[in-house]
Amino acid sequence: MKAIVCDNGVHFVSDYPAPELRQGWALIRVRLAGICQTDLEVVDGYRGFRGILGHEFVGRVEQCEDQFLLGERVVGEINAACGDCSWCAAGLGRHCPQRVTMGINGLDGCMAEFCTLPIGNLHPVDAAISDRRAVLTEPLAAACEILEQVVLTGAERVVVLGDGRLGILCAWVLATVAAEVTIVGHHPEKLALAGWRGIKTVVDGAAVASGADIVIEATGRTQGLARALSLCRPRGTIVLKTTVARPGEIDLAPLVVKEITMVGSRCGRFTDALAMLSAVPELPLERLISACHSPADARQAFARAGDGRAVKVLFDFLAQ
Repeated sequence: MKAIVCDNGVHFVSDYPAPELRQGWALIRVRLAGICQTDLEVVDGYRGFRGILGHEFVGRVEQCEDQFLLGERVVGEINAACGDCSWCAAGLGRHCPQRVTMGINGLDGCMAEFCTLPIGNLHPVDAAISDRRAVLTEPLAAACEILEQVVLTGAERVVVLGDGRLGILCAWVLATVAAEVTIVGHHPEKLALAGWRGIKTVVDGAAVASGADIVIEATGRTQGLARALSLCRPRGTIVLKTTVARPGEIDLAPLVVKEITMVGSRCGRFTDALAMLSAVPELPLERLISACHSPADARQAFARAGDGRAVKVLFDFLAQ
């Protein structure tokens, strides 16, 4: 099958072995798959992963034991958990110590004609939600995770650092709850896309008032945390979204002096993202799609995704 593989760089292959279907799992024919910052970090060495890349997709179930899912258009949670530990029992399989993670750790990803996931990971997509919106369920869920981790009253002033796809999605999700949301980024063209529901945009380097109640760090850079610490008020909250392949140094003294709460935030619940897609149909997700490539153009697509100008780059696995 056609696949995009990480092995000392990004490679398109036309004869990758099709995945074997195991008990309790489903075989999905991929329609669209997206490149995210984590994919770029994986190619750069994050987690030492080798195999098929990708964890953002929408597709149709080709084979599985659950007859009700056959033929359904689905999206899938990316962590395949053991199902037996205390984390899984608490509904937190995304933190299961034995989990494998699609396209990141121990499990081939979705940048291929076919992928596999446990049946329990799959969520049917409402017919009213297009493929180009559904493919963004995973990053939207990651943004919605903030609302599960941090209790908002609605009166908070929020600053989002980073004008990439995740930063913009975080700003949009928080704008449905918070009184004031400002997004800070490097790229005027990306910031122009972010405007929605009164969100303020600021080009990095310009003055941003400190004393924010909540700062979301989604820059994709190790230096982002230092900026977040400077902007957050005493006893405020910083939510970290960045994962990077290379370690960095940071002065954590302000964290102690200002008694700031720091929250690591990763994957979210797909049910929350799908509910938001249905409840807020005006959420302008299509703005984020910069390009859609054939899988054979894998290197070109990854170069475009990493050039700092594109927001979201997709692969169309049904294109001829």
